[in-house]
Amino acid sequence: MSIERWVPLFGWLRSYNRKLLSRDALAAIIVTLMLVPQALAYALLAGLPPEMGLYASMLPLVLYAIFGTSASLAVGPVAVAALMTASALSNFASPGSPEYIGAALVLAALSGLILIAMGVLRLGFLVNFLSHPVISGFITASGILIAISQLRHILGVEASGHNIIDLMGALLSQWQQVNITTLLIGLGVWSFLLVCRKRLNTWLTAIGVSASIAGLIVKAAPISAVIATTLLAWGLNLEQRGVALVGAVPSGLPALALPNLEQSLWLSLLPAALLISLVGFVESVSVAQTLAAKRRQRIDPNQELIALGMANLGAGISGGSPVSGGFSRSVVNFEAGAATPLAGAFTALGIMLSTLLLTDLLAFLPTATLAATIIVAVGTLIDLPAVKRTWQYSRSDGLAMVATLLLTLLHSVELGIISGVVLSLGLHLYRTSQPHSAVIGRVPGTEHFRNVKRHQVETDENVAMLRIDESLYFANARYLEDTVMALAARSPSLKHIVLTCQAVNVIDASALESLEAINARLNDSGAKLHLAEVKGPVMDRLQHTDFCRELTGQVFFTTFDAWQALAHPAEANSPLLPTQREETTSCNSDTPR
Repeated sequence: MSIERWVPLFGWLRSYNRKLLSRDALAAIIVTLMLVPQALAYALLAGLPPEMGLYASMLPLVLYAIFGTSASLAVGPVAVAALMTASALSNFASPGSPEYIGAALVLAALSGLILIAMGVLRLGFLVNFLSHPVISGFITASGILIAISQLRHILGVEASGHNIIDLMGALLSQWQQVNITTLLIGLGVWSFLLVCRKRLNTWLTAIGVSASIAGLIVKAAPISAVIATTLLAWGLNLEQRGVALVGAVPSGLPALALPNLEQSLWLSLLPAALLISLVGFVESVSVAQTLAAKRRQRIDPNQELIALGMANLGAGISGGSPVSGGFSRSVVNFEAGAATPLAGAFTALGIMLSTLLLTDLLAFLPTATLAATIIVAVGTLIDLPAVKRTWQYSRSDGLAMVATLLLTLLHSVELGIISGVVLSLGLHLYRTSQPHSAVIGRVPGTEHFRNVKRHQVETDENVAMLRIDESLYFANARYLEDTVMALAARSPSLKHIVLTCQAVNVIDASALESLEAINARLNDSGAKLHLAEVKGPVMDRLQHTDFCRELTGQVFFTTFDAWQALAHPAEANSPLLPTQREETTSCNSDTPR
């Protein structure tokens, strides 16, 4: 097997040139400007020392560049992973304590190992169990929780909690301790970033600044806020006024070391690591696929599992927290012209230089600045109108979305997403256990057949054609029996019942037994069971079963063939029909379908 299959770097590196290098380097500079304040902010959100956010933006990015398949995905600390990390670790130790930090390293490494295992076993399909409404509801609720959790840094008070009730209660109980200076800094930074995001680009282009330069200035707004408030806190000695600062940030690169190998800790963190892995992968692949499609490129989801797994494993051994692909950074990376995953490695180099040269200055950075940066960033995650759109389109999907959102807000992030997944699967089983079916008739003068309740069609009193609009499996096997026998009971004159199987992709063992029972019961009542438009893979499995040998009727190639043979046999035998064809398919035939 080619090494490129496991290490895509060896594939695209052969054609790497100066032009691609310049594009990747420029994108890296822009993304670094975004990532420095975000890395510090998301470490704060996760309850970790700020340098861990920077550490999570070094080795993980290099590893993703080696193993990843997306040219635009910007890996690193993200808001949702930080929130899930804080929620998972709060039961183990106090935020910021050595035990807490050690557990965070284990969580990152464990998430990495889970993702790698899923990639090697080609289990990328498992994330399909996380439906889009569930993910959307979870991310919206997470955005709200993240924003509310950061209000304590804006207000300069102590408050904590796992859900919106605890957080709001803690904040309200501390309103008399609000630090006005901290509040002014937080509101000022929040307003500045909001104006920059929504208006600055338009203002700059209006006065003649080129679109590319204007975009760069807008993207550098968080860095501007960091520099301005850091200088303000240093010059006015705001710490003496009760303004919380980041404090001393260790200079230098992280040391590589294995995380705590205590078995009980790994087992305790396994459920949280699994959830972080799945959510991070879904979010990352969704962004990567969207951006790849714009350039007519493709990504390999299973290889992405391995790449994200290596990135998280790298975070675990280099002092970082769990990572995944960030939406806003990836879009910026794409728009800045990143041509290969090497842009991420260059970004890691920029973070390394920042860690070596700027950490002394970061000590005077107000935490309110980072909190305001987080609140503005997560604003893009909150999509409450999607709840209404989903509910209007599908009540079941809307119910799963609302349940995920409310349980995440009112209880915990773990219960929210687990309940959403369980509810989605349960509703899917319920829907498919009672599949839609329709008695169909021929549209006059055509070979098309439609629902008799919706269209003016031709029918025959001796023939009933039942279209089944779902695959047949254990959950709906008995429902199929009831539907067919109820149809037979309503029409005593029926001699033939045809199941048209255009939508049937699978017939499992339980459904096969139901078909055998239907065939026998109809035979006892003097009627025959027929099939039409059975798909090739389904027919391949039916060919060597007792059902095929005992079928009282026939298997027709098309519904029209069945109609001609059963309702108008004289027409079917006419030599004048220009559309005449082989009208039946034997169960034991090798005719391709």
